[in-house]
Amino acid sequence: MPQSATIEDFQKKSGLSFTNQSLLRNAFVHRSYLNEAADNTQEHNERLEFLGDAVLELVVTEYLYKNFDNPEGELTNWRSSIVKGEVLAKVAAEIKLGDYLYLSKGEEKSGGRTRSLILANTFEALIGAIYLDMGYAQASEFIHKYLVSLLPEIIEKRLYVDPKSRLQELSQEDLNATPEYKVLGETGPDHQKEFIVGVYAHGRLIAQGSGSSKQRAEQTAATDALSRWETIAKK
Repeated sequence: MPQSATIEDFQKKSGLSFTNQSLLRNAFVHRSYLNEAADNTQEHNERLEFLGDAVLELVVTEYLYKNFDNPEGELTNWRSSIVKGEVLAKVAAEIKLGDYLYLSKGEEKSGGRTRSLILANTFEALIGAIYLDMGYAQASEFIHKYLVSLLPEIIEKRLYVDPKSRLQELSQEDLNATPEYKVLGETGPDHQKEFIVGVYAHGRLIAQGSGSSKQRAEQTAATDALSRWETIAKK
């Protein structure tokens, strides 16, 4: 963790006040840190991530069920568009969760604080910690503030449609081209690979994205292209 970023700073900035400070700290401990920890750290954040993922799914599902009468398939698509890794990583980056991570020196040097997979997992771990320390209502409030609030724009702009499918539609309509995806690079150890993928139209790189698999990286690249489509289509 950078000297300037502390758990206390996080609580002040977020407005969250934990009774169990160790639980909050645990949410920011990446697996790699345990290999070098000299402070008797016993646990990384993956168990909290597991719990937080379940809480996140339940909160979003409950909200959609109570507020919309749409068919199950459509509600599922809406939920998926909110809880997917790219969105969690983006929100985590916006609230600077990476600043508070405990990482190994190697993970630090390889850019772990800004890696999408690590940020998304940390966001879920934080939800798990909030749930255990403060209860369901506080965890729900946190999720509503940072994720459920994104739903109106997602529905309005049809962002819940599979981004690769939507990009193909737009690319064929506006550019008369079918998008092509190419792996630009890989980072991280074998057990935690992160792929960087570029999407091309007529041989021109129009966007790129990263993810823990080639498929996820392609989805991220397509999402990035869609977010800037008006500019891309004019070139």
